[in-house]
Amino acid sequence: RSIDVNDAAVWVPVPVMFYWGWLVPLIFGTIFGWRYHRDKVRLGNGIWFSLFFYSFLTMLAITILGSNIHWLIIISGTLFVLLILLIGLIFTLQAFLLLWNAWIMWRHESHTLANMLTLYLGLAILILPFLGNLLSSHVPQPVSYFLTVFPNLVIFYLGFWFYNYLTMLTIYQFNWPRLRQDYIIVLGAGLLDGDRVSPLLGQRIMRGLRFYQKQQRKTHHRAVMIFSGGQGGDETVPEGQAMLEYAIAHGLPATDGWAETQSKTTLQNMQFSKQLIAQGPVKNPRTIFVTNNYHTFRAGMFAKQAGLKADGIGARTARFFLPDAIIREYIAIFVRNKWWHAVAMLGILIVSLLLTWFDVYQASL
Repeated sequence: RSIDVNDAAVWVPVPVMFYWGWLVPLIFGTIFGWRYHRDKVRLGNGIWFSLFFYSFLTMLAITILGSNIHWLIIISGTLFVLLILLIGLIFTLQAFLLLWNAWIMWRHESHTLANMLTLYLGLAILILPFLGNLLSSHVPQPVSYFLTVFPNLVIFYLGFWFYNYLTMLTIYQFNWPRLRQDYIIVLGAGLLDGDRVSPLLGQRIMRGLRFYQKQQRKTHHRAVMIFSGGQGGDETVPEGQAMLEYAIAHGLPATDGWAETQSKTTLQNMQFSKQLIAQGPVKNPRTIFVTNNYHTFRAGMFAKQAGLKADGIGARTARFFLPDAIIREYIAIFVRNKWWHAVAMLGILIVSLLLTWFDVYQASL
């Protein structure tokens, strides 16, 4: 490259290692792409994407700084500082943002445990540090050290996997199936007053119906919509039947809609829908499922568990509902691997005890 020194162009050779540095994000990106193509709902893929993303940003920063283009360096540096300040502000105010969201949820949703997760998390972030400091001041130093190390390692562990979950959930939203599907499965949710489609469930149905209509319009390829959901204890009709009638009322031809009315869980949604598909005339069918955007990633896990080869598309959800729903989904995914995480927690406990012992040993010298 060339730079100006006293208005004269001087050629400065760029180190060969600089170009080799770009191999790092290229390798990580290739590994992520290969793994994601094979399995879109593998949580560990988030680690590979993060390795790609942050190594790419690092090489991009090195490239910009090495370009000696002052206006580009100033603009990039300003954007970087603003981003760091924004992240810092959100992190600082996270407890208050969670409590604000909890207040909105309190006004718009029922006051159930599942709908108040942001409230509990916000209060925990505010209260636990004070409780920790108070407790630490009234116990022996080794116990105080342990009560500092162990919770922080646990929080780091939970936050690490939550970040990977958010990464993969976000990436999954960019899943755009081809307009050549044979079946569109719409996952059920609870009915209002025992027989009415709720606004949230209506969003799912309409998202699937729009895909169906777009495919018909552009490719003339017929798809069958399967509305999957059984009858709950407080419902007078099966969810699948109510969903089918709702879709027909909004333009779906009756011949292109099936109702699956036996399932009680998302896993059963996938299993029983797969059984219906197997009875159909299409060999090697192409299938997608529809649910709300926050639920797509976990629903994809259930599709994989059921042996159903299907990607998901998400219906929009009210913004105020998303934080609580995402936390709920993360907890459900975490519990799916509870034994693996239990082993990890045991490892964290052992590490914390070893660090405490080492601290006591160092203090005794």
